[in-house]
Amino acid sequence: MSLPRLRRPAVGSRTHVLTAEAVLVQQYGDLVRLAYLVLPPSLGKHRRVLTAHSLVQRALPSDRASPTPPPLPRSSPPSALPSAPSTAEPSVPAPRGPSATSARTEADAPDRPAMPVPSGAYATGAARDELRAAVLSAALTHGRRPRGWPDRVPPPRALVPRLPVVIGLQLFPRSGGADEIVLGRALASASAVDRAAFVLRHVDGLPDPEIRGLLASAGVRAEEAGAAVRAADRLDSGTGTGTGAVAQCLAASDEFDACLLRARPTDLLRRRRRMRLGAVAAAVLLAATTVTLTGRDGTRSDEAGPTRTAANVTDPRDLVRTPAGAWADTGRVDFTAWPARGSRTRDGELLARALTAWSRPGDGVRVTVAAATSAEAPARPPQLLYAGDIGERATVLLYDGQRLARYGESRTPGGPRTLTVARVDDADVTTAAAVAVGTTGRSTRYLLAPWIDEAGTRDLLRPDEPTRPVDVSADGLTPPVRGASGGGGGGSSCDSGTVLRLRSSSRIVEKHAFLLADLGGLSPVHLTYTPLPGHGSPPPRQPREATGTAALLAWAHLACALDTHRDRGVRAVNAWDFAEQRLPDGGGRGVWTCSRASTWQGAGDVTVALRTPSTAPDTPARVAGRATSTAACGRFGQHVVSAAPWRSPAGRWYVLAAGSRAVTRITLSGDVTASRAGSTLAARAPGKPEVRVSARLTTGESLDGIG
Repeated sequence: MSLPRLRRPAVGSRTHVLTAEAVLVQQYGDLVRLAYLVLPPSLGKHRRVLTAHSLVQRALPSDRASPTPPPLPRSSPPSALPSAPSTAEPSVPAPRGPSATSARTEADAPDRPAMPVPSGAYATGAARDELRAAVLSAALTHGRRPRGWPDRVPPPRALVPRLPVVIGLQLFPRSGGADEIVLGRALASASAVDRAAFVLRHVDGLPDPEIRGLLASAGVRAEEAGAAVRAADRLDSGTGTGTGAVAQCLAASDEFDACLLRARPTDLLRRRRRMRLGAVAAAVLLAATTVTLTGRDGTRSDEAGPTRTAANVTDPRDLVRTPAGAWADTGRVDFTAWPARGSRTRDGELLARALTAWSRPGDGVRVTVAAATSAEAPARPPQLLYAGDIGERATVLLYDGQRLARYGESRTPGGPRTLTVARVDDADVTTAAAVAVGTTGRSTRYLLAPWIDEAGTRDLLRPDEPTRPVDVSADGLTPPVRGASGGGGGGSSCDSGTVLRLRSSSRIVEKHAFLLADLGGLSPVHLTYTPLPGHGSPPPRQPREATGTAALLAWAHLACALDTHRDRGVRAVNAWDFAEQRLPDGGGRGVWTCSRASTWQGAGDVTVALRTPSTAPDTPARVAGRATSTAACGRFGQHVVSAAPWRSPAGRWYVLAAGSRAVTRITLSGDVTASRAGSTLAARAPGKPEVRVSARLTTGESLDGIG
């Protein structure tokens, strides 16, 4: 008779369970981190933390399980057998916080008898792999829904109450930096199996064969496991950092540590309202039960009230309202995390007029639709972001998951009514940080996101001046902020470049400030900066916030050109310093910049400009070329070359050309013909010439210039 068929657990089976328990205690933090990162980010940070702990605590094998763990790809010799359990008490890993006083959430364990710990390395390794496979299987299947399961109902496994349970508090990991935000977004966009392969590679340090074996043990098909390993390679490149940097970020960052937690209370006002409503509901239920028991048999009401459906988007009662504290406990920091604010959020008549204007605008409503935005009515009840009086107008701000709609009407009867609709799909912590809710002349009032801790303004044309603070009301409204007086690159009519400077709450990301510019849309434009190759740390592989000294100096020369993108549906503008060139005749060093204006639709317009040391800080840079609807100077167009005529301090004309770091040779044709190996070129020219430029890349491919 084989041991697994015995009615009573065998000694070997008991030893196997004790071995697994000891390994679980020793590896608890890593197993929880694995479960936390594999679980769907849509759960929110609080639920994901508790679920990760629950899955790990329920990963122990059964006492009736076979003492031989399932086969997993390991390098241990097959002849190694589990050693007999010892009576030594296992050591508990030290907290991973920065010091002994780190605010780590953990319960003091009661006194318990010593736990046997296996002395065999093979038994310990096999138990660790078995626990990993169990945690992976539970995390991968946690969010699965049976066929026909309603979308609004949580999956079956989420409906079963499990320990641990936390009441009255919300737990979430500590905030990381900007790199952790990029990595978190990349992981959130990947599938659960891809995330699992990524974590097993970088946190646990497993080679690809063992990753595929563990995924197979967790119930993943072989071809899907192989695809997940390949997807982990793409995640490495998609985060913009090298493999070692990613591994270090994951292993050391508090952003992904579900054992090093911060705590805050739940929404206290909402909890109080729920308790009151519960008491009222209980009283009503008791009264209804009494009436039913004492009333006449067969008596009922034949009258039925109106039925409200989700498709009835003009009923204010169907509006989606997000709780006030939801933004601090979610993996999706965008407009869905905005609560309903303003003094008229319960004004049913105003809200009904706003919904009707969006769904069925009449002749009395002036409708403005932003570029590349659908004018269709919302398919389901939208989310209410704001309703209140701003100056002499009542304003309502709505969001349907893809678009913002701002409705405005005069507070006096018969006044003008307006509706402005703009797309904001895939907005994030920066592009969903502010919305223009009122404009008078050149001044705009903004409604700031609930995660904004500090607001101010600064003038891009004056990079040496400090940020001027802006007072923000309790509802998140700013006073009128005077906008930039852009001259469209003309120079003389451009006398200010005022932008918003906002700082996010440390609950979202630490030390994160960014710039937003008003270019006429509902959502202001995010300004970013990519420094020269070799300037700055880490290496410039992705845009960063335009708040540093080098960024402000670059934007001082580009600020006046921002107005050319007004009312064109621009989402963000990045200034990329792609080359530095020594100028002839002692002209110093010039810097080549490619500024890319990316729209919400995805297309982008680029402008290549050259700034020289002889110009003042606020002088517009010399434009070398432009291109529209192009991928150049972006994530999918990382190579660029351009040329421009330039007159040296000695009065001689030259053609200057420069390319990005992958350029190995530059060639000029037209009025001037020249060719030179390298990423820069300077050729003498007769007067102000007309030229064409091309380049050769390290891959051997040719590249046409922007001009």
